[in-house]
Amino acid sequence: IIALVALYRPGPMDNIPTYIACKHGEKAPDYLHPKLETVLKETHGVIIYQEQVMQIAQILSGYSLGGADLLRRAMGKKNQEEMDRQRIIFNEGAVKNGVKEAKANYIFDLVNKFAGYGFNKSHAAAYALVAYQTAYLKANYPVEFMASLMTLDMGNVEKLQVFKQECEQMGIEILPPDINKSGVDFLVENGNIRYSLAALKNVGTQAVESIVTARKSVGKFKNIAHFGENLNTRHVNKRALENMIKTGAFDKLNPDRARLFNGLGSIMAFASKSQADKDVGMIDMFASMDDSNPAAEKLPLPKAKAWTNIEILEFEKKAAGFYISGHPLDDYQTLLKQMKIISWDQFCHNVLSGGKKNAKLAATITSKQEKISKKGNKFAFIGLSDASGQYEAVMFGDVFENCEEHLTPGTLVIVNIGADLDGDQIRPRINGVEPLERQASKSLQSSLKIYLEGKGTIDYVKQQLEVGGKGEVSLVVTSEDKQFEVEILLKGQYVISSERIAAIKSLPQVQNIIQN
Repeated sequence: IIALVALYRPGPMDNIPTYIACKHGEKAPDYLHPKLETVLKETHGVIIYQEQVMQIAQILSGYSLGGADLLRRAMGKKNQEEMDRQRIIFNEGAVKNGVKEAKANYIFDLVNKFAGYGFNKSHAAAYALVAYQTAYLKANYPVEFMASLMTLDMGNVEKLQVFKQECEQMGIEILPPDINKSGVDFLVENGNIRYSLAALKNVGTQAVESIVTARKSVGKFKNIAHFGENLNTRHVNKRALENMIKTGAFDKLNPDRARLFNGLGSIMAFASKSQADKDVGMIDMFASMDDSNPAAEKLPLPKAKAWTNIEILEFEKKAAGFYISGHPLDDYQTLLKQMKIISWDQFCHNVLSGGKKNAKLAATITSKQEKISKKGNKFAFIGLSDASGQYEAVMFGDVFENCEEHLTPGTLVIVNIGADLDGDQIRPRINGVEPLERQASKSLQSSLKIYLEGKGTIDYVKQQLEVGGKGEVSLVVTSEDKQFEVEILLKGQYVISSERIAAIKSLPQVQNIIQN
């Protein structure tokens, strides 16, 4: 590890392939001169450490320890006048010790190349110790380690996204924010990581500390009214609560995020009144002990149209910086399997293992950066995302101009992607783009079977359907005692799209949807 730390520097870096080849016995080490074998044997003939520079000067040219240190410093500062003087001293000393002048010059130039950038060994050892400790913690306490990393960088959305992907690869689940379980930090919970409330946009540490303090005082919040009664609006503002609602922090108290969001004004007013009553001592002791008063009566919330799955995910992304409960492509999995679309992760694996460097991928457009080349041609860097990760690909010339209308952030697309390999670095480029919904409208002219709990939702389902397509729709209604089911085939043919399916899925009594 010490050698790796010292090698990864501008000077020694050029000799990393040589070091590896010699270490694995694929190449014989070159010690430059028999007298230097004892100095360079540890590093397989490669000059890595500043101490080696000083030892070479001492052994080969008879430098004193102090003189060798002066040589090291002169090389580091690139003082040409001093370097010319040191070259004469080095060569004269080497010749006296039986080294040919040409060889002495060669060794001096080689030493000079590495001395300006090399670490001293003790410096590299200190870094290596930290690297070892870090690796030990990650290997033996992976969940705690990743939770600490995410806490350390909670203000950096890009890093959090990378850590989230790594957790998924390690089999660690990132649990969504929960008003009764989340805290300021990312917390370890049953072998997984509970998302931090303070990591959400516009929330902040002070607001979360206030909520945690209230939770310690009154226990877990039983419902929204109980939360409101114990909310300190001096520390927790409306924008903070908006983003907690958007990311599902209140789902266990009330899963209807749209209704909570629309009722936020009522929640804040209720909380402010409760706080004011406490401040003046107006607390109804008997009412506070009575749990029979329903939350809906204490704090009525206005009705609201339920958010679709796509809306939920987009709100999560705005509030947290990335999707939490799923991905916009989740509703298209049946279609993507039919089309044999692979993930970004699978594509990378194929490319790195020598497989095809062209494929069709499904993605959400996350960003677009337009550029102009030196020749005046348009090109762009396009940010893309699927359930396996985020990446950036380049689009050139005509391809970009022909597809530009489909590149609005948030658009779901099928991309024809190619890749070039630069070492083990994949450089993707987009060769074509088509809206995913266009493919869906071609492929999803099938039939739907919608399972309902209770007949009250039938009219709501019909409102979400669009007549004029080629698909059949049947409703399966389960009786209240769950003893039998009734299947109703709706008259006519309907447009069946992922957008329609997502809207129907969001209805409260829809249990399941099967697409044939």
